[in-house]
Amino acid sequence: MTVEQGREVVLGGGDVTEGVVRVGETVRRPLRAHSSAVHGLLRHLELVGFAGAPRFLGIDEQGREVLTYLEGEAPGRPLPEYAATDDALVGVARLLRGFHDAVSLYEAPADAPWDTAFTTNVDDPPELIGHCDVTPDNVIFRDGVPYGLIDFDLARPTTRLFDVVNTLRTWAPMADPADREPVFRRLDADAVGRRIRRFCDAYGLPHDQRRRVLAVARLRFERSHESMRARAEHLGGGWARMWRDGVGGRIRRAQDWLDLNWDALDARLV
Repeated sequence: MTVEQGREVVLGGGDVTEGVVRVGETVRRPLRAHSSAVHGLLRHLELVGFAGAPRFLGIDEQGREVLTYLEGEAPGRPLPEYAATDDALVGVARLLRGFHDAVSLYEAPADAPWDTAFTTNVDDPPELIGHCDVTPDNVIFRDGVPYGLIDFDLARPTTRLFDVVNTLRTWAPMADPADREPVFRRLDADAVGRRIRRFCDAYGLPHDQRRRVLAVARLRFERSHESMRARAEHLGGGWARMWRDGVGGRIRRAQDWLDLNWDALDARLV
């Protein structure tokens, strides 16, 4: 399949990956050090019939990976109203659970080069390969319903709980009101707690795991601050841009907001 078969259309929306284009019904992305690990994961998802991920088609003549294009739209930012509803939240939770169930049987090669440098994680033994970046930029909606995940660059061995907490960070959201998407800024801690509970219900998170959601979120914020700073210093590019734009401060404010509202959030979890 060659670029000449269709016009290249630049696809934006991501914070880090540049040079992503659409050609006809395919997406072309630059290869990275961890691409082969992601390709193995996508092949597994195709084999088990998980429809909510792109298919890996090969490498084009410019050395870019070729993926199928998922029709629909990523809500991105600012987050539109349709993506902030309870139905959308439930849909994201069910999509994540479907992905986890599909990938739980995947035995990744021991030497698979996942992007694990400067990443956050919990200390529990890994259970599966998580997406680890289920943000509004990476969820595809069709007719208002979440149905697909894209951009598996940060996929890596982790736990279900970590991936759930990482997803709740933007979809609950767990953030200081000043740093949230406008559609979420009026939510108080009780409302955010109800959204966390609704997500956990839709995902089917066991109650013993729910008791750990806030603690894992607190640990994630602490490690995320250090991770983002290290990526900015060592990797540059989009990571450095995000750090200059104040992501470190937003993480610290989210951490403070979580501590301040811990009891109200915890009361809604179980």
